[in-house]
Amino acid sequence: MKKSLLFLLFSLAICVSVIGQSGKVYDNLTLTSKILDGERNYAVYLPPDYESSERSYPVLYLLHGATDNHTGWVQFGEVLHITDKAIKEGKATPMIIVMPDADTGQMGYFNVGDWKYEDFFFEELMPHVEKKYRIKGEKRYRAVAGLSMGGGGSFMYALHHPELFSSACPLSAYVGPLTIEDLKRRIARGNKKYSDKEIKEYFQKHNALNLLESVPVEDVKSVRWYIDCGDDDFLYEGNSLVHIAMTKKEIPHEYRVRDGGHSWTYWRESLPEVLHFVSQAFHQY
Repeated sequence: MKKSLLFLLFSLAICVSVIGQSGKVYDNLTLTSKILDGERNYAVYLPPDYESSERSYPVLYLLHGATDNHTGWVQFGEVLHITDKAIKEGKATPMIIVMPDADTGQMGYFNVGDWKYEDFFFEELMPHVEKKYRIKGEKRYRAVAGLSMGGGGSFMYALHHPELFSSACPLSAYVGPLTIEDLKRRIARGNKKYSDKEIKEYFQKHNALNLLESVPVEDVKSVRWYIDCGDDDFLYEGNSLVHIAMTKKEIPHEYRVRDGGHSWTYWRESLPEVLHFVSQAFHQY
């Protein structure tokens, strides 16, 4: 009887330990960038079983919005709690989440003049983290998502490199200037001057609607798309136009319009759906 009771208590302790496991977030990581000439910050979420296993994991690159940094999804997005819960409930597969900083030195995810952030992302950050952590380095096991400015980054990165991402999830995304006139007005508010040629080239490469016309349709279709924007969001127009353009081109995509605006309340509710969506590609579906 005593042995049976001891065995029961031991088994219960193991179950409690496994169920109570939590992932870990490291939000003060750095790497040296030759491209950006300095130290770059980033944060990482590691799933609950990372330290107790030896297997490799899929990866989600999760991009912050303007005025935030690599800690935005950690502090305001509650990525640790939400991801742990989604994994525990079986709605998401264990994955590594990488959150880069695009707010130090110059704000933005793209190459602008001498600021080559997009080159840094693909040539330095991605190889660095996929070597440092046990990440599956294949298209099927790699996804990108982000909010606002990071939603724009999600659109552009997946359209610039559809061969690298299985899923892209832009949330409340800035899809780029809708016209060249819009872009010129934005530039006029800044201190830097650009030629008409530079403005045109930037517009062609950083406008989601334009890229949907120039990128081969089959390449766009090779990425699974989840687009989410609140009905009260000031960026609703660009997201709606992308949805219409994709529908006309018969590009499969999920398009969500929920009650809400441009806020962390909205994005915290989006994150579980993003985790579930990208997990479908990580699994066999």
